[in-house]
Amino acid sequence: MLTPATSLNLASAVAHHARQRPAAEAVVCGPRRLTYAELDALAGRVANGLYTLGLQPGDHVALTCPNLPYFPIVYFGILKAGCVVVPLNVLFKPREIAYHLQDSDARAYFCFEGTPELPMGQWGREAFDQVEGCRHFVRLTIDPTALTAPGGERTFAAFIGPEPAEFPTVPTRADDTAVILYTSGTTGQPKGAELTHANLFLNASITAGLGASFLDPAPGARNASLVTLPLFHSFGQVTQMAVAALQGTTIVLLPRFEAGAALDAMRRERVCHWAGVPTMYWTLLEHVNASRADVSDIRETLRFCTSGGAAMPVELMRRFEETFGVRILEGYGLSETSPVATFNHVERPSKPGTVGTPILGVEVAVVDDQDRPVPAGEVGEVVIRGHNIMKGYYKRPAETAEAMRGGWFHTGDLGRLDADGYLAIVDRKKDMIIRGGFNVYPREIEEVLMRHPGVSLCAVVGVPDERLGEEVKAYVVRAEGAEVTEAALVEWCRRELAAFKVPRLVEFRDSLPMTATGKVLKRALR
Repeated sequence: MLTPATSLNLASAVAHHARQRPAAEAVVCGPRRLTYAELDALAGRVANGLYTLGLQPGDHVALTCPNLPYFPIVYFGILKAGCVVVPLNVLFKPREIAYHLQDSDARAYFCFEGTPELPMGQWGREAFDQVEGCRHFVRLTIDPTALTAPGGERTFAAFIGPEPAEFPTVPTRADDTAVILYTSGTTGQPKGAELTHANLFLNASITAGLGASFLDPAPGARNASLVTLPLFHSFGQVTQMAVAALQGTTIVLLPRFEAGAALDAMRRERVCHWAGVPTMYWTLLEHVNASRADVSDIRETLRFCTSGGAAMPVELMRRFEETFGVRILEGYGLSETSPVATFNHVERPSKPGTVGTPILGVEVAVVDDQDRPVPAGEVGEVVIRGHNIMKGYYKRPAETAEAMRGGWFHTGDLGRLDADGYLAIVDRKKDMIIRGGFNVYPREIEEVLMRHPGVSLCAVVGVPDERLGEEVKAYVVRAEGAEVTEAALVEWCRRELAAFKVPRLVEFRDSLPMTATGKVLKRALR
Protein backbone atom coordinates (compact mmCIF):
# COMPACT_ATOMS: atom_id res chain seq x y z
CA MET A 1 0.00 0.00 0.00
CA LEU A 2 1.38 3.41 -0.95
CA THR A 3 1.96 5.90 1.85
CA PRO A 4 1.52 9.68 1.66
CA ALA A 5 5.26 10.09 2.20
CA THR A 6 7.30 11.50 -0.67
CA SER A 7 10.91 11.39 -1.84
CA LEU A 8 11.60 15.07 -1.26
CA ASN A 9 14.31 14.04 1.20
CA LEU A 10 17.49 15.76 -0.05
CA ALA A 11 19.50 12.62 0.71
CA SER A 12 17.61 10.91 -2.12
CA ALA A 13 19.42 13.23 -4.56
CA VAL A 14 22.79 11.87 -3.42
CA ALA A 15 21.51 8.30 -3.76
CA HIS A 16 20.19 9.09 -7.25
CA HIS A 17 23.53 10.34 -8.53
CA ALA A 18 25.31 7.44 -6.81
CA ARG A 19 23.22 5.13 -9.01
CA GLN A 20 23.39 7.19 -12.22
CA ARG A 21 26.95 8.56 -12.08
CA PRO A 22 28.76 6.68 -9.30
CA ALA A 23 32.25 7.81 -10.32
CA ALA A 24 31.36 11.51 -10.58
CA GLU A 25 33.15 13.66 -8.01
CA ALA A 26 30.86 14.91 -5.27
CA VAL A 27 33.25 16.44 -2.73
CA VAL A 28 36.80 17.76 -3.00
CA CYS A 29 38.75 19.04 -0.01
CA GLY A 30 42.48 19.42 -0.54
CA PRO A 31 43.83 16.00 -1.56
CA ARG A 32 40.68 14.14 -0.47
CA ARG A 33 38.10 13.35 -3.12
CA LEU A 34 34.77 11.57 -2.73
CA THR A 35 32.65 10.26 -5.57
CA TYR A 36 28.86 10.22 -5.33
CA ALA A 37 29.00 6.47 -4.73
CA GLU A 38 31.42 7.00 -1.82
CA LEU A 39 29.42 9.89 -0.36
CA ASP A 40 26.19 7.89 -0.47
CA ALA A 41 27.87 4.84 1.09
CA LEU A 42 29.34 6.89 3.94
CA ALA A 43 25.99 8.62 4.52
CA GLY A 44 24.36 5.18 4.59
CA ARG A 45 26.79 4.03 7.28
CA VAL A 46 25.97 7.15 9.33
CA ALA A 47 22.25 6.43 9.00
CA ASN A 48 22.74 2.81 10.06
CA GLY A 49 24.87 4.01 12.98
CA LEU A 50 22.11 6.32 14.17
CA TYR A 51 19.62 3.45 14.11
CA THR A 52 22.11 1.28 16.04
CA LEU A 53 22.13 4.00 18.71
CA GLY A 54 18.35 3.74 18.88
CA LEU A 55 17.45 6.96 17.07
CA GLN A 56 14.32 7.06 14.95
CA PRO A 57 13.01 9.25 12.10
CA GLY A 58 12.21 12.71 13.45
CA ASP A 59 14.89 12.68 16.15
CA HIS A 60 17.22 15.70 16.23
CA VAL A 61 20.98 15.38 15.68
CA ALA A 62 23.40 18.30 16.17
CA LEU A 63 26.52 18.86 14.07
CA THR A 64 29.53 21.12 14.68
CA CYS A 65 31.97 20.94 11.80
CA PRO A 66 33.89 23.32 9.50
CA ASN A 67 33.94 22.87 5.73
CA LEU A 68 35.35 19.35 5.70
CA PRO A 69 34.05 16.17 4.01
CA TYR A 70 32.60 15.16 7.38
CA PHE A 71 29.93 17.85 7.01
CA PRO A 72 28.15 16.54 3.88
CA ILE A 73 28.72 12.94 4.98
CA VAL A 74 27.06 13.42 8.38
CA TYR A 75 24.47 15.93 7.09
CA PHE A 76 23.15 13.63 4.37
CA GLY A 77 23.46 10.61 6.68
CA ILE A 78 21.19 12.27 9.23
CA LEU A 79 18.67 13.15 6.51
CA LYS A 80 18.93 9.66 5.01
CA ALA A 81 17.85 8.27 8.38
CA GLY A 82 14.84 10.59 8.40
CA CYS A 83 16.31 12.54 11.33
CA VAL A 84 16.61 16.32 11.67
CA VAL A 85 19.95 18.12 11.28
CA VAL A 86 20.82 20.87 13.77
CA PRO A 87 23.97 22.59 12.40
CA LEU A 88 25.86 24.68 14.97
CA ASN A 89 28.26 27.59 14.52
CA VAL A 90 31.87 26.38 14.84
CA LEU A 91 32.76 29.42 16.96
CA PHE A 92 30.26 28.63 19.74
CA LYS A 93 31.68 28.29 23.24
CA PRO A 94 30.46 25.62 25.73
CA ARG A 95 27.64 27.76 27.17
CA GLU A 96 26.29 28.52 23.69
CA ILE A 97 26.58 24.91 22.52
CA ALA A 98 24.76 23.67 25.62
CA TYR A 99 21.93 26.15 24.99
CA HIS A 100 21.47 24.95 21.41
CA LEU A 101 21.65 21.26 22.31
CA GLN A 102 19.08 21.78 25.05
CA ASP A 103 16.77 24.06 23.07
CA SER A 104 16.77 21.83 19.99
CA ASP A 105 16.22 18.60 21.99
CA ALA A 106 19.18 17.02 20.23
CA ARG A 107 19.58 13.33 21.03
CA ALA A 108 23.01 12.93 19.45
CA TYR A 109 25.90 15.27 18.70
CA PHE A 110 28.66 15.00 16.08
CA CYS A 111 31.50 17.41 16.88
CA PHE A 112 34.77 18.05 15.06
CA GLU A 113 37.94 17.77 17.10
CA GLY A 114 39.23 21.23 16.17
CA THR A 115 42.59 22.82 16.84
CA PRO A 116 44.34 24.25 19.93
CA GLU A 117 43.16 27.71 18.80
CA LEU A 118 39.60 26.53 18.20
CA PRO A 119 39.08 23.39 20.32
CA MET A 120 35.59 22.51 19.12
CA GLY A 121 35.80 18.97 20.44
CA GLN A 122 36.71 20.09 23.97
CA TRP A 123 34.03 22.77 24.03
CA GLY A 124 31.48 20.41 22.52
CA ARG A 125 32.18 17.70 25.07
CA GLU A 126 31.88 20.19 27.95
CA ALA A 127 28.50 21.30 26.60
CA PHE A 128 27.33 17.74 25.90
CA ASP A 129 28.01 16.74 29.50
CA GLN A 130 25.68 19.52 30.70
CA VAL A 131 22.67 18.39 28.61
CA GLU A 132 20.84 15.40 30.02
CA GLY A 133 18.69 14.65 26.97
CA CYS A 134 21.60 14.46 24.53
CA ARG A 135 22.78 10.87 24.95
CA HIS A 136 25.36 10.22 22.24
CA PHE A 137 28.60 12.07 21.40
CA VAL A 138 30.66 11.28 18.28
CA ARG A 139 34.03 12.96 17.82
CA LEU A 140 34.98 13.85 14.24
CA THR A 141 38.74 13.45 14.42
CA ILE A 142 41.39 15.21 12.35
CA ASP A 143 42.57 11.74 11.34
CA PRO A 144 39.41 10.18 9.84
CA THR A 145 40.75 6.67 10.53
CA ALA A 146 41.31 7.19 14.29
CA LEU A 147 39.50 4.58 16.39
CA THR A 148 40.21 6.15 19.79
CA ALA A 149 39.84 9.65 21.20
CA PRO A 150 40.68 11.37 24.51
CA GLY A 151 38.42 10.28 27.33
CA GLY A 152 37.28 7.18 25.51
CA GLU A 153 34.90 9.12 23.27
CA ARG A 154 33.36 7.36 20.29
CA THR A 155 35.22 8.43 17.13
CA PHE A 156 33.59 8.70 13.73
CA ALA A 157 35.67 5.80 12.40
CA ALA A 158 34.56 3.61 15.31
CA PHE A 159 30.96 4.79 14.91
CA ILE A 160 30.65 3.79 11.24
CA GLY A 161 33.15 0.89 11.34
CA PRO A 162 30.71 -1.98 11.87
CA GLU A 163 27.88 -0.42 9.86
CA PRO A 164 26.87 -1.48 6.34
CA ALA A 165 26.78 1.08 3.54
CA GLU A 166 23.33 0.10 2.28
CA PHE A 167 20.52 2.15 3.76
CA PRO A 168 17.34 3.02 1.83
CA THR A 169 16.62 6.73 2.27
CA VAL A 170 13.66 7.20 4.60
CA PRO A 171 10.70 8.69 2.71
CA THR A 172 9.62 11.99 4.24
CA ARG A 173 6.50 14.10 3.97
CA ALA A 174 6.76 17.56 2.49
CA ASP A 175 6.11 19.27 5.82
CA ASP A 176 8.43 17.06 7.88
CA THR A 177 11.24 19.10 9.45
CA ALA A 178 14.62 18.48 7.78
CA VAL A 179 16.88 21.08 9.38
CA ILE A 180 16.68 23.45 12.34
CA LEU A 181 18.74 26.57 11.65
CA TYR A 182 19.28 28.91 14.57
CA THR A 183 18.99 32.65 14.03
CA SER A 184 21.71 34.94 15.35
CA GLY A 185 19.63 36.02 18.33
CA THR A 186 20.24 39.75 17.91
CA THR A 187 16.86 40.49 19.50
CA GLY A 188 17.04 37.88 22.27
CA GLN A 189 17.91 34.20 22.64
CA PRO A 190 18.58 32.42 19.33
CA LYS A 191 15.51 30.76 17.84
CA GLY A 192 15.49 27.59 15.75
CA ALA A 193 13.86 28.02 12.34
CA GLU A 194 12.32 24.69 11.28
CA LEU A 195 12.92 24.17 7.57
CA THR A 196 10.97 21.35 5.96
CA HIS A 197 12.03 18.91 3.27
CA ALA A 198 9.78 20.79 0.84
CA ASN A 199 11.37 24.11 1.84
CA LEU A 200 14.87 22.86 1.10
CA PHE A 201 14.10 20.69 -1.92
CA LEU A 202 12.16 23.43 -3.70
CA ASN A 203 14.54 26.25 -2.75
CA ALA A 204 17.59 24.28 -3.86
CA SER A 205 15.86 23.17 -7.08
CA ILE A 206 14.79 26.69 -8.02
CA THR A 207 18.18 28.12 -7.03
CA ALA A 208 19.83 25.54 -9.30
CA GLY A 209 17.66 26.76 -12.16
CA LEU A 210 18.73 30.36 -11.58
CA GLY A 211 22.23 29.51 -12.76
CA ALA A 212 21.19 26.95 -15.38
CA SER A 213 22.52 28.99 -18.30
CA PHE A 214 26.00 28.73 -16.76
CA LEU A 215 25.96 24.94 -16.43
CA ASP A 216 27.78 24.44 -19.72
CA PRO A 217 31.23 25.40 -18.48
CA ALA A 218 33.81 27.35 -20.40
CA PRO A 219 36.57 25.29 -22.07
CA GLY A 220 38.85 23.97 -19.34
CA ALA A 221 36.32 24.54 -16.57
CA ARG A 222 34.01 21.98 -14.98
CA ASN A 223 30.80 22.03 -13.00
CA ALA A 224 32.48 22.72 -9.69
CA SER A 225 31.41 25.22 -7.04
CA LEU A 226 33.92 26.56 -4.52
CA VAL A 227 32.42 26.64 -1.02
CA THR A 228 34.09 29.15 1.28
CA LEU A 229 30.88 30.04 3.10
CA PRO A 230 30.47 28.04 6.33
CA LEU A 231 28.20 25.07 5.71
CA PHE A 232 26.48 25.51 9.07
CA HIS A 233 24.89 28.64 7.55
CA SER A 234 21.94 28.42 5.14
CA PHE A 235 23.71 30.29 2.31
CA GLY A 236 26.45 27.73 1.69
CA GLN A 237 24.43 24.78 2.96
CA VAL A 238 21.50 25.19 0.56
CA THR A 239 22.63 27.32 -2.38
CA GLN A 240 25.85 25.37 -2.87
CA MET A 241 25.87 22.00 -1.08
CA ALA A 242 22.19 21.13 -1.62
CA VAL A 243 22.20 22.55 -5.15
CA ALA A 244 25.26 20.44 -6.02
CA ALA A 245 23.55 17.34 -4.61
CA LEU A 246 20.50 17.92 -6.80
CA GLN A 247 22.56 18.62 -9.92
CA GLY A 248 25.18 15.95 -9.32
CA THR A 249 27.97 18.50 -9.55
CA THR A 250 31.11 18.94 -7.43
CA ILE A 251 31.56 21.01 -4.29
CA VAL A 252 35.10 22.12 -3.53
CA LEU A 253 35.43 22.74 0.20
CA LEU A 254 37.76 25.26 1.79
CA PRO A 255 37.85 24.70 5.57
CA ARG A 256 38.79 28.30 6.29
CA PHE A 257 38.40 31.28 3.99
CA GLU A 258 41.71 32.81 3.04
CA ALA A 259 42.13 34.79 -0.16
CA GLY A 260 45.26 33.06 -1.48
CA ALA A 261 43.87 29.59 -0.75
CA ALA A 262 40.56 30.47 -2.42
CA LEU A 263 42.30 31.63 -5.59
CA ASP A 264 44.51 28.52 -5.59
CA ALA A 265 41.42 26.30 -5.30
CA MET A 266 39.72 28.14 -8.17
CA ARG A 267 42.76 27.49 -10.37
CA ARG A 268 43.46 23.91 -9.29
CA GLU A 269 39.88 22.68 -9.53
CA ARG A 270 38.90 24.85 -12.55
CA VAL A 271 35.93 26.20 -10.61
CA CYS A 272 33.07 27.72 -12.60
CA HIS A 273 31.03 29.12 -9.68
CA TRP A 274 31.79 30.82 -6.39
CA ALA A 275 29.48 32.35 -3.79
CA GLY A 276 30.41 34.71 -0.99
CA VAL A 277 29.37 37.56 1.23
CA PRO A 278 30.58 41.08 0.28
CA THR A 279 33.53 41.05 2.67
CA MET A 280 34.87 37.94 0.94
CA TYR A 281 34.76 39.75 -2.41
CA TRP A 282 36.57 42.67 -0.80
CA THR A 283 39.22 40.35 0.67
CA LEU A 284 39.92 38.70 -2.70
CA LEU A 285 40.26 42.08 -4.39
CA GLU A 286 42.61 43.35 -1.69
CA HIS A 287 44.77 40.25 -2.04
CA VAL A 288 44.94 40.51 -5.84
CA ASN A 289 45.79 44.21 -5.68
CA ALA A 290 48.41 43.80 -2.95
CA SER A 291 50.09 40.74 -4.48
CA ARG A 292 49.56 41.81 -8.10
CA ALA A 293 48.37 38.27 -8.71
CA ASP A 294 47.63 37.18 -12.27
CA VAL A 295 44.01 35.97 -12.40
CA SER A 296 43.79 35.48 -16.17
CA ASP A 297 43.47 31.69 -15.78
CA ILE A 298 40.63 32.15 -13.26
CA ARG A 299 38.89 34.55 -15.63
CA GLU A 300 38.86 31.77 -18.25
CA THR A 301 37.00 29.23 -16.09
CA LEU A 302 34.92 31.24 -13.57
CA ARG A 303 31.50 31.63 -15.17
CA PHE A 304 29.49 33.44 -12.50
CA CYS A 305 29.48 34.47 -8.86
CA THR A 306 26.67 34.97 -6.39
CA SER A 307 26.56 37.31 -3.41
CA GLY A 308 24.26 37.43 -0.42
CA GLY A 309 24.21 37.59 3.37
CA ALA A 310 24.58 41.38 3.31
CA ALA A 311 24.11 44.17 0.80
CA MET A 312 27.05 44.50 -1.60
CA PRO A 313 28.32 48.06 -2.18
CA VAL A 314 27.86 48.97 -5.84
CA GLU A 315 31.47 50.15 -6.16
CA LEU A 316 32.79 46.86 -4.77
CA MET A 317 30.71 44.91 -7.29
CA ARG A 318 31.99 47.05 -10.16
CA ARG A 319 35.63 46.59 -9.16
CA PHE A 320 35.32 42.82 -8.73
CA GLU A 321 33.51 42.27 -12.02
CA GLU A 322 36.14 44.35 -13.81
CA THR A 323 39.05 42.44 -12.23
CA PHE A 324 37.68 38.91 -12.66
CA GLY A 325 35.62 39.43 -15.81
CA VAL A 326 32.62 37.71 -14.27
CA ARG A 327 29.05 38.67 -13.51
CA ILE A 328 27.94 38.79 -9.88
CA LEU A 329 24.32 37.85 -9.32
CA GLU A 330 23.13 39.24 -6.01
CA GLY A 331 20.30 37.68 -4.07
CA TYR A 332 18.51 38.04 -0.76
CA GLY A 333 17.11 35.74 1.87
CA LEU A 334 17.21 34.65 5.49
CA SER A 335 17.44 31.39 7.40
CA GLU A 336 13.66 31.55 7.75
CA THR A 337 13.26 31.70 3.94
CA SER A 338 15.31 28.54 3.21
CA PRO A 339 17.14 30.92 2.30
CA VAL A 340 16.66 32.42 -1.21
CA ALA A 341 13.74 34.83 -1.67
CA THR A 342 14.90 37.20 -4.44
CA PHE A 343 17.63 37.12 -7.07
CA ASN A 344 18.99 39.12 -9.99
CA HIS A 345 17.89 36.59 -12.61
CA VAL A 346 20.19 35.69 -15.48
CA GLU A 347 17.61 36.43 -18.16
CA ARG A 348 16.99 39.98 -16.90
CA PRO A 349 19.47 42.80 -16.51
CA SER A 350 20.83 43.24 -13.01
CA LYS A 351 20.15 46.50 -11.25
CA PRO A 352 23.19 47.33 -9.11
CA GLY A 353 22.09 48.22 -5.61
CA THR A 354 19.18 45.77 -5.72
CA VAL A 355 18.85 42.12 -4.77
CA GLY A 356 16.69 41.35 -7.78
CA THR A 357 13.14 40.10 -8.07
CA PRO A 358 11.28 37.27 -6.28
CA ILE A 359 12.13 33.71 -7.30
CA LEU A 360 9.50 31.35 -8.68
CA GLY A 361 6.66 30.74 -6.22
CA VAL A 362 7.61 33.55 -3.85
CA GLU A 363 5.94 36.90 -3.25
CA VAL A 364 7.59 39.96 -1.72
CA ALA A 365 5.92 43.13 -0.45
CA VAL A 366 7.01 46.25 1.45
CA VAL A 367 4.71 47.43 4.24
CA ASP A 368 4.40 50.15 6.87
CA ASP A 369 4.11 49.68 10.64
CA GLN A 370 0.43 48.78 10.23
CA ASP A 371 1.28 46.12 7.63
CA ARG A 372 -0.17 48.20 4.80
CA PRO A 373 1.65 48.10 1.43
CA VAL A 374 3.61 51.28 0.69
CA PRO A 375 3.88 52.82 -2.80
CA ALA A 376 6.73 51.83 -5.13
CA GLY A 377 9.95 53.57 -4.18
CA GLU A 378 9.01 54.12 -0.53
CA VAL A 379 10.79 52.43 2.37
CA GLY A 380 9.07 49.89 4.58
CA GLU A 381 9.53 46.45 6.12
CA VAL A 382 10.12 43.60 3.68
CA VAL A 383 7.57 40.76 4.06
CA ILE A 384 7.61 37.45 2.18
CA ARG A 385 5.32 34.50 1.54
CA GLY A 386 5.75 31.34 -0.51
CA HIS A 387 7.01 27.75 -0.46
CA ASN A 388 10.30 28.91 1.08
CA ILE A 389 8.90 30.13 4.41
CA MET A 390 9.87 28.08 7.44
CA LYS A 391 7.48 25.82 9.30
CA GLY A 392 7.97 28.01 12.37
CA TYR A 393 10.34 28.67 15.25
CA TYR A 394 10.88 25.44 17.17
CA LYS A 395 8.81 25.37 20.38
CA ARG A 396 7.99 29.09 20.02
CA PRO A 397 4.40 29.47 18.83
CA ALA A 398 4.09 33.08 20.04
CA GLU A 399 7.20 34.25 18.17
CA THR A 400 6.11 32.28 15.11
CA ALA A 401 2.69 33.95 15.13
CA GLU A 402 4.26 37.39 15.52
CA ALA A 403 6.69 36.82 12.64
CA MET A 404 3.93 35.41 10.41
CA ARG A 405 1.30 38.11 10.91
CA GLY A 406 -1.32 38.05 8.18
CA GLY A 407 0.29 35.05 6.50
CA TRP A 408 3.46 36.97 5.58
CA PHE A 409 6.87 36.43 7.13
CA HIS A 410 8.13 39.73 8.56
CA THR A 411 11.87 39.93 7.91
CA GLY A 412 12.85 42.91 10.05
CA ASP A 413 14.62 44.32 7.00
CA LEU A 414 13.84 47.71 5.52
CA GLY A 415 13.61 47.90 1.76
CA ARG A 416 11.92 49.42 -1.25
CA LEU A 417 10.42 47.95 -4.42
CA ASP A 418 10.78 49.87 -7.67
CA ALA A 419 8.24 49.98 -10.49
CA ASP A 420 9.86 46.92 -12.13
CA GLY A 421 9.62 44.82 -8.98
CA TYR A 422 13.32 44.94 -8.06
CA LEU A 423 13.94 44.94 -4.32
CA ALA A 424 16.57 47.15 -2.69
CA ILE A 425 17.49 46.42 0.92
CA VAL A 426 17.96 49.69 2.77
CA ASP A 427 18.97 48.31 6.16
CA ARG A 428 17.95 46.18 9.09
CA LYS A 429 15.26 47.88 11.14
CA LYS A 430 17.52 47.48 14.16
CA ASP A 431 20.45 49.11 12.29
CA MET A 432 18.51 52.23 11.33
CA ILE A 433 19.81 55.33 13.08
CA ILE A 434 17.38 57.94 14.36
CA ARG A 435 19.32 61.20 14.52
CA GLY A 436 17.36 64.13 15.89
CA GLY A 437 14.10 62.59 14.68
CA PHE A 438 15.40 61.83 11.17
CA ASN A 439 15.77 58.25 9.90
CA VAL A 440 19.30 57.54 8.68
CA TYR A 441 20.08 54.33 6.80
CA PRO A 442 23.72 53.25 7.29
CA ARG A 443 23.95 51.44 3.97
CA GLU A 444 23.36 54.65 2.03
CA ILE A 445 26.30 56.30 3.81
CA GLU A 446 28.47 53.21 3.36
CA GLU A 447 27.83 53.30 -0.40
CA VAL A 448 29.02 56.92 -0.52
CA LEU A 449 32.14 56.22 1.56
CA MET A 450 33.05 53.17 -0.54
CA ARG A 451 33.25 55.38 -3.62
CA HIS A 452 36.10 57.38 -2.04
CA PRO A 453 39.44 56.14 -3.45
CA GLY A 454 41.01 56.22 0.03
CA VAL A 455 38.42 53.84 1.54
CA SER A 456 38.85 50.08 1.34
CA LEU A 457 36.08 48.98 3.74
CA CYS A 458 33.67 50.75 6.07
CA ALA A 459 30.75 50.30 8.43
CA VAL A 460 28.36 52.95 9.76
CA VAL A 461 26.55 52.67 13.10
CA GLY A 462 24.62 54.86 15.48
CA VAL A 463 26.21 55.84 18.78
CA PRO A 464 24.45 57.47 21.77
CA ASP A 465 24.23 61.26 21.79
CA GLU A 466 22.68 63.31 24.60
CA ARG A 467 21.31 66.03 22.32
CA LEU A 468 20.23 64.08 19.22
CA GLY A 469 19.57 60.63 20.66
CA GLU A 470 21.99 59.05 18.19
CA GLU A 471 24.93 60.30 16.19
CA VAL A 472 26.29 58.83 12.97
CA LYS A 473 29.72 57.20 13.23
CA ALA A 474 31.80 55.61 10.47
CA TYR A 475 34.48 52.98 11.01
CA VAL A 476 36.88 53.00 8.06
CA VAL A 477 39.68 50.76 6.80
CA ARG A 478 41.94 52.84 4.55
CA ALA A 479 42.92 51.61 1.10
CA GLU A 480 46.53 50.47 0.85
CA GLY A 481 48.83 53.49 0.84
CA ALA A 482 46.00 55.97 1.38
CA GLU A 483 46.33 58.78 3.91
CA VAL A 484 42.75 60.05 3.82
CA THR A 485 41.71 62.01 6.93
CA GLU A 486 38.53 62.25 8.96
CA ALA A 487 37.93 65.79 7.71
CA ALA A 488 38.31 64.71 4.09
CA LEU A 489 35.75 61.92 4.47
CA VAL A 490 33.27 64.16 6.27
CA GLU A 491 33.60 66.71 3.46
CA TRP A 492 33.19 63.96 0.86
CA CYS A 493 29.93 62.93 2.50
CA ARG A 494 28.72 66.54 2.73
CA ARG A 495 28.89 66.76 -1.06
CA GLU A 496 26.82 63.59 -1.47
CA LEU A 497 24.38 63.50 1.44
CA ALA A 498 21.87 65.64 3.28
CA ALA A 499 23.38 67.26 6.36
CA PHE A 500 21.58 65.02 8.86
CA LYS A 501 23.10 61.89 7.24
CA VAL A 502 26.72 63.03 7.30
CA PRO A 503 28.84 61.09 9.83
CA ARG A 504 30.23 63.46 12.47
CA LEU A 505 32.57 60.80 13.81
CA VAL A 506 35.10 58.77 11.82
CA GLU A 507 37.38 56.14 13.34
CA PHE A 508 40.11 54.46 11.31
CA ARG A 509 40.92 50.81 11.94
CA ASP A 510 43.20 48.20 10.42
CA SER A 511 40.28 45.78 10.20
CA LEU A 512 36.63 45.41 11.16
CA PRO A 513 35.16 42.66 13.35
CA MET A 514 33.46 39.90 11.38
CA THR A 515 30.97 37.15 12.14
CA ALA A 516 31.76 33.54 11.29
CA THR A 517 29.83 34.03 8.04
CA GLY A 518 31.92 37.05 7.02
CA LYS A 519 29.49 39.85 7.82
CA VAL A 520 30.71 43.00 9.54
CA LEU A 521 29.77 42.66 13.20
CA LYS A 522 28.10 46.00 13.83
CA ARG A 523 27.01 44.92 17.28
CA ALA A 524 30.67 44.86 18.35
CA LEU A 525 31.29 48.28 16.80
CA ARG A 526 28.38 49.78 18.70
